[in-house]
Amino acid sequence: MERDERDRQAEDARAYMKAYLDRARDAQALFEKKSQTEIDRAVMAVGKTVFDNARMLAELAVSETGMGNVEDKVSKNVNKAGIIWNSLKGKKSLGILRRDEATGITEVAKPVGVVAAITPCTNPIVTPMSNAMFALKGGNAIIVSPHHRAVKCSGMTVSLIRKELEKLGLPKDLIQMPDAHSRENTRALIGMADVVVATGGSGMVKAAYSSGKPALGVGAGNVQCIVDRDADISEAIPKIVAGRGFDNGIICSGEQSVICPDDMYDAILAEFKKNGAYAVTRASEKEALRKALFPEGQMSRHATGQSAAAVAKLAGYEIPEDTKIILVEADGAGAADLFSKEKICPVLATYRYRDFKEAVEIARANLEIEGKGHSVSIHSNSIENIEYAGKELCVSRFVVNQVCAESAGGSFQNGLNPTNTLGCGSWGNNSISENLTYTHLINISRIAYHMPQNRIPTKEELWRL
Repeated sequence: MERDERDRQAEDARAYMKAYLDRARDAQALFEKKSQTEIDRAVMAVGKTVFDNARMLAELAVSETGMGNVEDKVSKNVNKAGIIWNSLKGKKSLGILRRDEATGITEVAKPVGVVAAITPCTNPIVTPMSNAMFALKGGNAIIVSPHHRAVKCSGMTVSLIRKELEKLGLPKDLIQMPDAHSRENTRALIGMADVVVATGGSGMVKAAYSSGKPALGVGAGNVQCIVDRDADISEAIPKIVAGRGFDNGIICSGEQSVICPDDMYDAILAEFKKNGAYAVTRASEKEALRKALFPEGQMSRHATGQSAAAVAKLAGYEIPEDTKIILVEADGAGAADLFSKEKICPVLATYRYRDFKEAVEIARANLEIEGKGHSVSIHSNSIENIEYAGKELCVSRFVVNQVCAESAGGSFQNGLNPTNTLGCGSWGNNSISENLTYTHLINISRIAYHMPQNRIPTKEELWRL
């Protein structure tokens, strides 16, 4: 009887979602016939909508989710909208993309169809925005399924975008969000769409990969930040504080652990304090903080996205309200201490190393516990050390001398694809090891012309190095 009820619910969910998919497919069929200019105008409208409504949407997100802070979300809404649009404008995404005379290959871009986007409560505005920009850039339609804690603010974002698309004379159903939210409806959506983009918890990403449809998901973050001996700590430490404290620490690309030279540790600690950090020094405070953050070994939802002062209160002590981050020296790397894991709040674990190779091994141990495949932050002027870490650590991006929280997802001043969905490769059980962008949401046909002038090698030439 229980199985019959589950089957009935699944059937009802498929029928419910079919209406959304039908509208999306009708809208997409019209949209893919538009010119590149018309498509780009639609993409720009998506980003500009969030840009123009940045504060209202930020306030709504904080009010609804109870995570993060308004000013950082305003900054995120403004900056991400601009950076992503800047990366997309002027790029061809439909029709003939390029002709390669050397190979005789002509590439033709075509839409994937309808994109199902599963979005998180930690980024309930910019993730639907960026996914919609990428989808529309490829001539697709998109259906957004937000986290249940962010239905109102994500829904407002979608509603505003739909109005702007209508003003352009485009089908508003290019972007939709279901009115009824349930696990059954989400399962039905990801099983019926053409491509799934999943940004959020590991369970949801796994469900997307199990949907039977092509899926693009992300892995867990746990950014290891290495400070090299040649780094200018007066420049590096403020960046690390800014990254760890940004939006109360809920950004997956935010710095999680700082690995410091032992002989510079005291000077680095002093620099952190100068920049608004509170250092936990008493063993009793450290243990209380560990228990507050990781009851039963898992990150506490009560601490997620809360301010440093609020996190300290959860641990049973008071710190100044304007404290930006909490520093705590871990009792060991990897499995030796829970502080080596991702902390989705403004708490930064600290470690000491004797030489750079040891720093890399500390980072490796922590990544093996959580965050393998995501990102590493390095403050260094040594190309040798930077590239040593790049060769040794299994992550998809290394952010050098930047605020990782704001730069791993792309910026005006690095070459990473601007996005809010950061792939972690096979290390993070993901299908991509780069930042998601519109190129992941197009199909490419390749026309292969005959190249009779190409010389065929002899057997001797073929099997010779």
